[in-house]
Amino acid sequence: MPPSASSLLRLISRGVRQQAQNGPLRSLLRATSFNRTEAAPLVDVTSTPIPEITEVFPGLHTHESIHQFSLDHPEEFWGQLARSRLEWQREFQTVTAHEPEKAIFRWFPDGQLNVSVNCVDRHARQDPDRVALLWEKDEPGQEERVTYRQLQDEVCRLANVLRASGVGRGDRVALYLPVSPLAVTAMLACARIGAVHSVVFAGFSADALASRIQDAGAETVITADQAVRGGKVIQLKQVVDAAVAKCPSVRQVFVGSRTGAQVKMGPKDIALEQALSGEGTECEPAVQGAEDLLFLLYTSGSTGSPKGVAHTSAGYLLYAATTHKHAFDYQVGDVFGCVADVGWITGHSYVVYGPLANGATTVLFESTPTYPDPGRYWETVSRLGITHFYCAPTALRLLLRYEDDWVTRHDRSSLRMLGSVGEPLNHEAWHWFHDLVGEKRCTLVDTWWQTETGGIMISPRPSAPGAPVLPGMPMRPMFGVKPVLCDPNGGVVNGEGVGGALCVGSVWPGIARTIYGDHKRYLDTYFAPFPGYYFSGDGAYRDQDGHYHITGRMDDVINVTGHRLGTAEVEDAMMEHPDVAEVAVVGFPHEVKGEGVYAFMVLKKGTQASQDQITDDLKKLVRSKIAGYAIPETFLVCPGLPKTRSGKIMRRILRKIAADKPEELGDISTLADPSIVQTIVETHSKNRRG
Repeated sequence: MPPSASSLLRLISRGVRQQAQNGPLRSLLRATSFNRTEAAPLVDVTSTPIPEITEVFPGLHTHESIHQFSLDHPEEFWGQLARSRLEWQREFQTVTAHEPEKAIFRWFPDGQLNVSVNCVDRHARQDPDRVALLWEKDEPGQEERVTYRQLQDEVCRLANVLRASGVGRGDRVALYLPVSPLAVTAMLACARIGAVHSVVFAGFSADALASRIQDAGAETVITADQAVRGGKVIQLKQVVDAAVAKCPSVRQVFVGSRTGAQVKMGPKDIALEQALSGEGTECEPAVQGAEDLLFLLYTSGSTGSPKGVAHTSAGYLLYAATTHKHAFDYQVGDVFGCVADVGWITGHSYVVYGPLANGATTVLFESTPTYPDPGRYWETVSRLGITHFYCAPTALRLLLRYEDDWVTRHDRSSLRMLGSVGEPLNHEAWHWFHDLVGEKRCTLVDTWWQTETGGIMISPRPSAPGAPVLPGMPMRPMFGVKPVLCDPNGGVVNGEGVGGALCVGSVWPGIARTIYGDHKRYLDTYFAPFPGYYFSGDGAYRDQDGHYHITGRMDDVINVTGHRLGTAEVEDAMMEHPDVAEVAVVGFPHEVKGEGVYAFMVLKKGTQASQDQITDDLKKLVRSKIAGYAIPETFLVCPGLPKTRSGKIMRRILRKIAADKPEELGDISTLADPSIVQTIVETHSKNRRG
């Protein structure tokens, strides 16, 4: 079992410290070489064969040797895969041109390719009638299939519409859409003409959408009339109207049809179906540099403003495709069912880009786990013949509360692989998923990765063929990934049975290149805390067998139902209430959501409104400023907050109180007013009993 957060520092102190001032990122500038031969291995040496490597470098007889080769010779390893797995407009001669001291990373910088060609055209040429998209609509039994030939036609038509409207290379396009073929088509149409897409989760408020449009400088928005989810209608166009009213840079809004509802159309609005009807199905793809921006995806940070994580074209696509193939053992003919929303990185990498780059059939799941009943996932698996099912622990913890019959009544014999993403998967949920859903015959990959990594970093697969998969941990690093544990002083924690800050000591093709418009923030967030290493923000534990467990966030970011939420965002929203004097938001363990949001607040003196009224106001405020999932589970009114003498709020103490661990508060004697802590503990306890 991994250690608790309270014991993590004790584990760190047991490690051997090594200063990282000349960390391994510097060594990646050196040229690499390896003796080549065309002899092929006699047997598979890794869980999913990687012939581009093992047939050219036959001295690699084990999975471990392949992984080590990917670390020691990244240019050979990734260069081979890039030439064999991607279609280039101009093949690269240089694999890497990094500047580690500046956190500038370039993969295949002199190469050119178009991402839409790699995801659509080449498969449409080879097998045009293969299903690319399986759209599982909100109402079961109404699925639609889109072949690669049809997808190519629609991508080209929408790309022509965008070009005709003045959208060109490097322009940012904001997408606020339901999970649908239109969303995928819009992403790929932007890629085809060299525009940069920024998908915003269609559950965000108008304010949240506006802030992302403004930061990206987007002049074009693509949305739909409405969305349908869990039997409920969501007024997308109304949200966009409210957001665009705050964004004078927006000059046009394309409005697609999901429900056919009549919506208000203003002078900037263009009916998308009408515009598409006048365009042809041929569109010359833009010639794109490998390091040209592909998309921006905004994620919460520990400060109030969201971060526009920037991913470029070739490296990201190669990493998404490679991890999709090897973490999930993808094979031609599989039906890949990732039920993530396209508004998140999981939807980008494992609904759209990874599967389509590999020519897969990928599922677009529009509904919810419990609509119209708790058997929805498994009924969908049976009806669509899904072979891979990839979801979040939040959904699993929700579903395991229901009777097993909701699972067993549906045929799940098509399933071959199961996957989990978003946060650590607890043992109870792991066994329910593996033993009941997967009938103990499906491999379950509990994956760890981030928006910033672009794809899976640690996962039980790939591995040696038949290597054990253990519950509740991602276990093994992906090709090209070197996990490193660091102590608070920046030293490396070596050995087994140790914990520390989870860092990465290698550069992989999928790494985000910057935070849009703020490279200093990128440096400060990911590379300054542990010089020479990428810092993930998570803690981890390496067990006696060298397997990795994730112990949770080490900063002020909460993971709610798989969505990263900056505490500062919630605090900023709540502070707009006229009766709130101070507020501190922390995460706490939640049985279903993974983490819940707990708000400690101090009200202004002389406030006339009742606490219930203020709480109701705050819920509405957080929903309107961020989203429904950001609303705190608990609002606790306190006479004050625990602060240092310099005025810093000690959120560490508040996290312990919220987690019902007052015995782990530690030394509070240095606080400006230590007595306030006991008052908060008593108020919290009374609130729980009440």
